[in-house]
Amino acid sequence: MNQLIENYKNWKLKNTFFLLVSVVFLFYFVDTPLAKNIIDSVKDLGYPGIFLTGVFFVSTFTVVPASIVLFYLAKEFNIFEVVLLAGLGSMVGDYIIFRFLKDKIFEELKPIFLQLGGSHVSKLFSTPYFAWFAPALGAIIIASPLPDEIGIGLLGVTKLKNWQFMILSFVLNSFGIFVIITLVDLL
Repeated sequence: MNQLIENYKNWKLKNTFFLLVSVVFLFYFVDTPLAKNIIDSVKDLGYPGIFLTGVFFVSTFTVVPASIVLFYLAKEFNIFEVVLLAGLGSMVGDYIIFRFLKDKIFEELKPIFLQLGGSHVSKLFSTPYFAWFAPALGAIIIASPLPDEIGIGLLGVTKLKNWQFMILSFVLNSFGIFVIITLVDLL
């Protein structure tokens, strides 16, 4: 047992592995009756449920159910309350992912990156084009209904301060939530 724990501690790609496993788990879990019951029960929580749903709006694993719940919550509550509270929740969710990617995933993948031609890619990252393209693309991804992890990753390789990231995340996610709620309502 001690050897197993020691192997786990020394495993360099453990966070990346669990990220991939959770993506596979999502595709299995998302269409089950249990998931649908959980989504319905979140609606009963009111404002804390809106905030909590916003936290789940940012993840690959939960963006679709969270979008559906936000749409129904916007029918029961003021749309601007839903957008602002879910935007705050999304900011918190993005920040958690941002810190996780920056502190764990990027460090784990750095040796692999360097072995696969890291110096060439590093030169690309330091070009003036990348300096504006990566944050712009990351912002577009965060504002879109696409899961935020890729956008957060693009913003994570820039020199964005935590407070700047949080403000950007709040504004972009709030905008994205507003667009999704209003577009679905028009259809």
